Amino acid sequence: MSYRLSILDQSPIAEGTAPGDALRNSIELAQQADRLGYHRYWLAEHHGSPALACNSPEVLIGPVAAATKSIRVGSGGIMLPHYSPLKVAESFGMLAGLFPDRIDLGIGRAAGTDRNTTFALQRDRLHHPPDDFTQQFDELLGYLAGHLPDNHPFARLAKATQSDAVPWLLGSSPQSAIWAGERGLGYVFADFINRSGAENAELYRAQFEPSAVRTTPYVGVAVWAVVADTDQGAEDLAASSRMMLDLLHRGRLIPVPSVAEAKAFLAEQPDGRFMMAQSRRIIAGNPETVKAGLDAVVAEYGADEVLVVNILHDHAARMRSYELLADAMRCAIGAS
Repeated sequence: MSYRLSILDQSPIAEGTAPGDALRNSIELAQQADRLGYHRYWLAEHHGSPALACNSPEVLIGPVAAATKSIRVGSGGIMLPHYSPLKVAESFGMLAGLFPDRIDLGIGRAAGTDRNTTFALQRDRLHHPPDDFTQQFDELLGYLAGHLPDNHPFARLAKATQSDAVPWLLGSSPQSAIWAGERGLGYVFADFINRSGAENAELYRAQFEPSAVRTTPYVGVAVWAVVADTDQGAEDLAASSRMMLDLLHRGRLIPVPSVAEAKAFLAEQPDGRFMMAQSRRIIAGNPETVKAGLDAVVAEYGADEVLVVNILHDHAARMRSYELLADAMRCAIGAS
C-alpha cells in the first residue's frame, strides 16, 4: 500500500516550558521531517490554549520553510472566518514568493477555540459575524488565481494577489467535503477529531469537479498516531494527550502534562469518566502496530495521504516517534 506521509503539527507546550520552546521544537521537528522524506509539514491554528503555541501558522510557516530544503510547508489550517480573504491571500502570496512551489494554504471553517476567545478575535464586537464562509472562501480562491468576476467589488485587487500557494479545504463534516469537491480542491479530513469520516471522503469524490487546482480528487486524512519501540511505551506516551482531552471536555485547559502525571491521573478516574478522551482514534504502538493502523485508515478512507498529528510531553520522544514511523513506512514516504 503506497501513500504520502506528512505531519500536522500543533506545537505542543510541555508543562514547565514556554511557548517559544514549543515553536523552536516545531522548527527542529520540521528539519528532521525534511531529512526523513516526509512530503509536507503543516502547522495548525488554535487560540487561547496553554497547551498549544500554534496561534498564527502563517507566522511560523516562513521560519519553517527557511530552515528546510524541499518539504512542502503550509497551514492546517487558517481558520478563515477570523480573517479578511484579501489579507490571507497577500500573506500567503508573500510566502509563496519567498518559497516557490512549496507553500500550501489549508483552510478551515472552525473557530479553533472556545466561544469567548472567538469573540475576542472579532474585530467588530457589536454584531455577530455573518455565516458567509463560502463567499469568503470563493473570494480567497479568486485572489489566489488572480481573477475575480468583473462585477465583483474587489476584482481589481485580484490582479495583484495571484500566487502558486496551493489551496486546500480541511474539515470534519459532510458540508466541507461537498465544498471541496465542488471547487476541485484537495480535501483533508480531520479523523483525529471525528473518526467517522469515510463517508465524507466518498461524498467529496462524488462531488468532485476538475479545476485549475486539481484535475482529479485527492483525499488526505489527519490521524493521531504515537510510535515508540514497544506498544506499552507508546501507550504511556499517549497518556499525556488523553489527560489533556479529558480535562478539555470538563472545561479545564492545561499545558501538556508529563507521562507520570498523566498515568497517575488516568488511573484515578472512574470507569467511563474519560470516555470522550478515549473515543478519539489514537493509534499508539510499536512501528509495525502503527503502520498497520495507518494502513487500515487509508483503506477505510481511500486516502492518498496521511498527516500524522500527536501531542507528547517530551520533545525527544516526539522526534523519535516520527523517526520510527518514517523507518517503518519507508515505502510510503514520497510516493506519488
